[in-house]
Amino acid sequence: MPMVVPPPKVAQVEAPEKPPLRLPPMLISWLQAAPLTVILGAFLALPILMIAVVSFWDYDFAQMYPDFVTFNYTETLGSWVTWKTYLNTLKYTFLVWSLTLFIGFWVAYFLAFHIRTSAMQTVLFLVCTVPFLTSNIIRMISWIPVLGRNGLVNSSLIEMGLIARPIEWLLYSDFAVVLAMVHLYTLFMVTPIFNTMMRIDRALVEAARDAGASGWQILTNVIIPLSKPGMAIGSIFVVTLVMADFSTVQVMSGGQSASVALMMKNQMSLLQYPAAAANAVVLLVLVLLMVAGILRIVDIRKEL
Repeated sequence: MPMVVPPPKVAQVEAPEKPPLRLPPMLISWLQAAPLTVILGAFLALPILMIAVVSFWDYDFAQMYPDFVTFNYTETLGSWVTWKTYLNTLKYTFLVWSLTLFIGFWVAYFLAFHIRTSAMQTVLFLVCTVPFLTSNIIRMISWIPVLGRNGLVNSSLIEMGLIARPIEWLLYSDFAVVLAMVHLYTLFMVTPIFNTMMRIDRALVEAARDAGASGWQILTNVIIPLSKPGMAIGSIFVVTLVMADFSTVQVMSGGQSASVALMMKNQMSLLQYPAAAANAVVLLVLVLLMVAGILRIVDIRKEL
């Protein structure tokens, strides 16, 4: 029988694998930032741009007219009433910022360094936030029966014989405006400062104490310098909130004082939208300059 020789095996050559598709790193970074860019552009940059455009429009008692005029800024920057209003707003901002910084620092210091257990720190911090579970308007109006002519403070002082007649400047005055704003915005200073103090390494405090530093030296040379990022963040919160507040000024001053935000509110109620937009642009630039000044003094990137 003839011998059957099998055919030789043909070696199969495998096709080389295609390398995975790799995008350039720059394109990947742009794609990652695209969603946030779209959101910020649609809800922040675009409205600000529209306000800036409207600030150059003309208007009358009935409607606005697309145009490019500059008298809105001329009236805003050329009126002594407007300058007085801006100075009054800056006065409120400085007073409220100073008081909230002082109160917020010591409240945060007490919670961070004098309360030993984390559970009690959390409980006491939540106690500080309880008033903020109600509306700002309610918390603001609650000062009226306390500071009024026949309110709790005047009645108590008269009954104790400390005063003969009620103190008039407790309510519907700059004092009432500043007091209400401090009550409303102190927590915005406490929270970032407390968060910063909780990150301070306690070994630094112990090392300073072992080196012979007094309590005041530890506070001024260790705790305050390391708490500056939190104080800067709280300052930005308070400054921006006070500059934009109009309801507190209107109610607590009894209409006897004014702020830039209240002036813009009155202009919008009179359908003077371009004039209000011009004031909004000027106020925005002023706030940005103040925030830039804070950021030049303190680097908050360590906190973020």
